[in-house]
Order: sequence, then structure tokens, then C-alpha cells
Amino acid sequence: MNKQFLNPRFFMITLMILAAAALRLLPHYPNFTPVAGMALFGGAYFSNKKIAFVIPFAAMLLSDLILGFHSTMWAVYLSFALIVTIGFSLRNGKKISNIFLATVSSSVLFFLITNFAVWLTGSIYPMSFAGLTECFVAAIPFFHYTMLGDLFYAGVFFGAFELAQLKFPILSKVKI
Repeated sequence: MNKQFLNPRFFMITLMILAAAALRLLPHYPNFTPVAGMALFGGAYFSNKKIAFVIPFAAMLLSDLILGFHSTMWAVYLSFALIVTIGFSLRNGKKISNIFLATVSSSVLFFLITNFAVWLTGSIYPMSFAGLTECFVAAIPFFHYTMLGDLFYAGVFFGAFELAQLKFPILSKVKI
């Protein structure tokens, strides 16, 4: 096994992402989940782009195997991949303002893509501009939970890891 994966930094980041996926299994307000936070976190802290996608996607898939799948999962995973990519932009600038902007952008992106996918199925809303508008309007009451959850979990993940690096400098040494 590659020794870049046998270091405390890799284990800590991976453990945090797996814990985030496990949090999805606990009761929570609708859409108040760690999904965007763990995607941003993985993108920001794994320097290896392949690992930045594989670990969060594997964690998400494991939790989805328990929670179940639906017809618009492709949109959830597409959003997730784009959020990991947004996380890449945080690699060299993990300032609170950058994390806040990336998190808000991730929430809006997830809202737009997943609700567009719901409309696209054609099973709930008419396939018209009015139907698309109705779909987005119906989703607005859930958006604040998404935004609050994303901001909360991103703050927890980024903050906890930054504090852990201060307390345990070995977490800062090896980039993975």
C-alpha cells in the first residue's frame, strides 16, 4: 500500500468523512445533513484529486446503501462531485470567508441541480416553465435547512480539523 495513505492526516480526514456519512443515518431535520460539508472538506484537504472524490463518494455510497436510492440519485451524486470540485478552490485559502462562500455556493448548486432533476422526471410537475417554477417554489421551505446544515457541518469539519492540526502538528506534515 502506498505510504501516503499510512499517515495520521489521511486517517483523520477519512475518519471525519466516514463520521459525516454516518451522521446521515441519525434522525435530522429535512436536508440538515453533512453531505455538502463532507464533500467540500474532502476536496479541500485531500491533495490527491482522485482520493478527494473516492473517499467521500465511498462514504456517501455506504450511507445510501442503508438509506436507499431514488430516481434522482444521479443528480445528488452530480451535485456532490461538483461540490468536491468547489472544495479544490479552498486548498490554498481556507479562510472563513472563502469557506462561507464555497458552502453557500454548494447549497445553491445542490438546490438547483436536485430540484431540476425532480422536475425533469416529469412525475410530479408538468414539463413546462410553470411546472419548473412550481417545483423550485415547492422546494424553498427545505432550502433553509440545507443552507443551515451545510454551514453548520462545514464549520464543524473545517474548524475541527484546523484545531486538530494546531494540537497535533503531525496532521499538517504529510499532504495526501
